[in-house]
This record gives sequence, structure tokens and C-alpha cells, in this order.
Amino acid sequence: MAIARSVVLFLIAALAEIGGAWLVWQGVREHRGLAWIGAGVLALGLYGFVATLQPDANFGRILAAYGGIFVAGSLAWGMALDGFRPDRYDLIGAGICLIGVAVIMYAPRGA
Repeated sequence: MAIARSVVLFLIAALAEIGGAWLVWQGVREHRGLAWIGAGVLALGLYGFVATLQPDANFGRILAAYGGIFVAGSLAWGMALDGFRPDRYDLIGAGICLIGVAVIMYAPRGA
């Protein structure tokens, strides 16, 4: 149950952070305006809050593992919303990152 909760929280965090950054990007780079930028800033703040809900109490571990989620999620976001087509090296790199997430977060540890 703790692993499932952790995975869901990582996915929510990725949606908030990547979505927030994308909204700011759209507001600035695509000239969509302050409302987009403001929504992005709010989403980025939500990301910071969601990260604190992880069951593991180690900030460094959570953020290190989240980095792998961010890498894979960013590629997926680009594919879904911007028409980005990752090459095999993008996909291999994302896979390596996700393996890193699993090792960092979910490897058995002694008490």
C-alpha cells in the first residue's frame, strides 16, 4: 500500500510540476499572457506541497527519486501536448531513470 501511495504521489507531483512549467512556458514563450503564467506558478507551488506527502521522511531520497519521474514525465508530456517524438536514446535514458527511481525508493532496507 505504501508503494502504491508513493507512486500516485509521484504522478501527481509530476503533473503539477511539469504542467506548471509548461503553463509558464506557454505564457512567456508562446505569448499567452499572465493568466497562464499565474496558473503555472500555482501548479508549481502545488508540486512543492505534494512532495511533502510522500511516506518516506527523507527529503534527499524523495527529490532524487522524483528526478527520474520528472525525466520520464517530461518526455511523455512533450509527446502528448507538443508533438515531441523521442528517439531511442531518449527512451533508454528515461528507462534508466525509472530504474533508478525503483532502486532509490523501493529497494528493501534494514530498519
